[in-house]
Amino acid sequence: MTDSARQLGRKADDSELLDVAVRVGLISYGAVHLLIAWLAAQLAFGGNKGSASKDGALQEVARQPFGSVLLYIMAAGFAALVVWQLIEAVVGHRDKDGAGRKLKQASSALKVAIYGFLGFSTLKVASSGGSSGGDKTESMTAKVLNLPAGQLLVGGIGLAVAAYAITLIYRGLSEGFREHLESQGQTGDLGRAYVMFGKIGYVSKGIALLIVGGLFLGAAWTHDPDKSGGLDQALRELLDRPFGSLMLGVIAFGIGCYGLFCFARARHLDR
Repeated sequence: MTDSARQLGRKADDSELLDVAVRVGLISYGAVHLLIAWLAAQLAFGGNKGSASKDGALQEVARQPFGSVLLYIMAAGFAALVVWQLIEAVVGHRDKDGAGRKLKQASSALKVAIYGFLGFSTLKVASSGGSSGGDKTESMTAKVLNLPAGQLLVGGIGLAVAAYAITLIYRGLSEGFREHLESQGQTGDLGRAYVMFGKIGYVSKGIALLIVGGLFLGAAWTHDPDKSGGLDQALRELLDRPFGSLMLGVIAFGIGCYGLFCFARARHLDR
């Protein structure tokens, strides 16, 4: 990469406009998690037959007054998060060096994919008036399984999701997420609450995604796409276990805490 490209990236990274846009994106990200938590809680206690997933949350927004407008604003926020993490992946994390910086840049590259997917999904729901086309996870898994080395590919997806889930759990337990908050967001009563939201939220989200990874690994092992699934199916699998409603309620609470942490991060963002 040329020096001029690096300078341009650093200038964009320091932009106040990007800072505001990123905060909107983090608020959108938090709102999606709060809605997933609400839908999961309804599922836990028998009040919901819908999808406790990203698509279910976005459709819930679409049903509200001015829902489509809100979704377009959220999509713009996710686009800002993509730009931010893309810059971080290329020229960011200058406080690190060597392998530590490379690892952080790789993490930012993964977030580009996550935020990009969320932004695309949000835009799709907004433009279709609230319909996301349903959960295609199972059919996509079936297509991949039918490819040469399809079982290995699906197993690789499962391992990748599980590895990401373990990373989230570790960040929660070690409080590594504190680096995302400026000092004011970590002190006083509110600061302690923000840290608690982050700790519970990261661990809970990690556990939920660990189940998702397990579903993909099960599909790869049995060559049965019916055993795969996204977050909604993972939560429903948990519901079928002994004390499933209680465990799902706890996970829902934890995902809600993650959403609240995203709000705290938007307010006390340390980029």
